Amino acid sequence: MNRREFIKTGLGAGAAVLLPSQDLFAQGAPLVQKKIPSSGEMIPIIGLGTARRYEDVKSDAEKVPLRETILKFKEVGLRVIDSSPSYGTAEAVVGELVEGLKVRDSLFIATKVSLRKDGREEGLKQIEQSFKRLRTNKIDLIAVHNLRDTDTQLKTLREIKQAGRIRYVGITSSFDKQYGEFEETMKRETLDFIQIDYALDNRDAGQRIIPLAGDRGMGVMINLPFGRGRLFKAVQGKKLPEWASEFDCKSWPQFFLKYIVSHPSVTCAIPGMARPEYVVDNVGAARGRLPDAAMRKRMEQFIDGV
Repeated sequence: MNRREFIKTGLGAGAAVLLPSQDLFAQGAPLVQKKIPSSGEMIPIIGLGTARRYEDVKSDAEKVPLRETILKFKEVGLRVIDSSPSYGTAEAVVGELVEGLKVRDSLFIATKVSLRKDGREEGLKQIEQSFKRLRTNKIDLIAVHNLRDTDTQLKTLREIKQAGRIRYVGITSSFDKQYGEFEETMKRETLDFIQIDYALDNRDAGQRIIPLAGDRGMGVMINLPFGRGRLFKAVQGKKLPEWASEFDCKSWPQFFLKYIVSHPSVTCAIPGMARPEYVVDNVGAARGRLPDAAMRKRMEQFIDGV
């Protein structure tokens, strides 16, 4: 079940229904930001992921809600947009829309080197394509996707970083079977960022990998924050707990996101957003209070019991 299906299903009082009061809440409270450990640069704790929703765009009509989404994203003060060459049309769509809206300077653009064939030349070719598709002379972050040809590609990325064309480098995964290799790479390499899967019902990365990133001075970007839709299915028809108001939570998506970004070593979560109303709701996770350790435990117990 995806977010749109969740919204259509009957939804109780805690669902992501965009009421005017919620919009005012999202716009009015301070925006929570965290530091990128390697530089001290501050970024908002909620970003935008482009997997699936931007990867099969075939017409101008399909770009309209995406353009409105990116415009709203910028208007509410969010910055981080994450993409990948492996996401079909996503890089090209983001590049076109960002250029058309003239908002590049206000955004933090992240992408990946995501290869089917290993090798330095293959990596360089794809990286140059990313610059062209994103229509930018500088990319904020490029990470080695799913640990593919990691040593070779990190060397290349560091050379490009040294040349001033990218600002940060990292590695990504969303597969439990890669966690062992991922952890070893983190211990061996100096990285600006990692990106890993983590959700209220998928907490394994929070036990070792995310704390290790904190210890090693690495920023942490979170993919799959809604557990591939499992969390929406789990709470379908259920009301948001009254105690969620203790950390300024107004909807289920905010509930799930606030859990993630309240981890002390998490820098930013990147939920997929392809409609402006999702931006308005999700930005609420970056406003107001975040759950403390005791409340995080209560959230875990709640979701484990549904």
